[in-house]
Amino acid sequence: MNVTIINIGDELLIGQVVNTNASTMSRLLTAAGMEVRKTMVVGDIYKDIWDAVDEAMRESDAVLVTGGLGPTKDDITKKLLSEYFGSELIENNMALENVERIFKSRGYEVTPVNRAQALVPKCCEVLNNDLGTAPCMWFSHKGRVLVSLPGVPFEMEWLMRNRVIPKLQETFNTDIILTKNILVQGIGESFLSDLIEPWELSLPKNVKLAYLPVAGLTKLRLTARLPHNFPLSTFHFPLEGLYSLAGKYIVGEDCETLDELVHKTLVERGLTLATAESCTGGNIARLLTAQAGASSYFKGGVVAYSNEVKESALGVKHETLIDYGAVSEETVREMAEGVRNRLGADLTIATTGIAGPDGGTAEKPVGTVWIAVSSATKTEAKLLQFGANRRQQNIDRSTNQAFAMLIRLICQKD
Repeated sequence: MNVTIINIGDELLIGQVVNTNASTMSRLLTAAGMEVRKTMVVGDIYKDIWDAVDEAMRESDAVLVTGGLGPTKDDITKKLLSEYFGSELIENNMALENVERIFKSRGYEVTPVNRAQALVPKCCEVLNNDLGTAPCMWFSHKGRVLVSLPGVPFEMEWLMRNRVIPKLQETFNTDIILTKNILVQGIGESFLSDLIEPWELSLPKNVKLAYLPVAGLTKLRLTARLPHNFPLSTFHFPLEGLYSLAGKYIVGEDCETLDELVHKTLVERGLTLATAESCTGGNIARLLTAQAGASSYFKGGVVAYSNEVKESALGVKHETLIDYGAVSEETVREMAEGVRNRLGADLTIATTGIAGPDGGTAEKPVGTVWIAVSSATKTEAKLLQFGANRRQQNIDRSTNQAFAMLIRLICQKD
């Protein structure tokens, strides 16, 4: 089946709000075996919305619309859809109960304006929105489906996962889509492609491979399309050939990012971590603590940007900084071991370097970075030469390199 997405709102057209709904919906639909044919963004203009809906209903099996469902005067989607499908607005009991439940939980009285949220076209089926007052409406028309969802991103995503996609799959008997992520680090995308070409060419026709490079990391995404009644217990992705060719570069599976992989690994193994960051400026700690449950393993971090803080907070020797400089193997090792001793963590990461665009020298140009990872028995350090003056790119690549080094250090203990 194929789908058209229509996102409504002047705020999207003028760039006041980033249209994250389109990417989230496309990702969820694709993972569920549905083909996204087109995405449209239209403003709060009645005719423009009507024309977009009419075009999409002629071209697609299903049309998903977000936005225009609030209590304010510019929210016109319900009225328009009622007219488009030749219906009338009525008060829906389930939608009203949901509005009352949410307002009661927040200690508010339901006003007439808010009660109007329960008005829906008589011809639609209401899919309850557990997270908000705007209803999700399902329309069936001549073998096609239109679903109108609220534009609030977290409400939309919850409804997509829990209401809309399961109902679409049931209605259209969509194929089963299975995905597998392989995180590869330490080899460039083009070199990786050459290395694994024999395996890639041997993949079954229903299994597709995508290369997704980002900041010193390549994510290989395998996608398999299976009939809706396929016995899943009998299917396995063919990975043996991949590991035989590129196993030394593979750091993990089934995670979207390296920070997610580090998080998962530390939680599963009951290990603790501390960080000492200079050139990455706290980026490593930020990514880890953004994930729920990080408190179970993350002891803390020190952003030691100046030499004085490297000495006082991490115990880096003054002589080391004088003799070798802040960007050196000797310094990064002492940073890693110092933060481990002071914070009492099982493992540590340390970074120091020249992120740019200024600050480089002939001996240590911009993009020079030292990274160390440390355990109670071993400290490993690595020099990176990114050769670029793009500051954020250097920070991101340093971060991913640090995560990969930590995973490999942990795996050495297996």
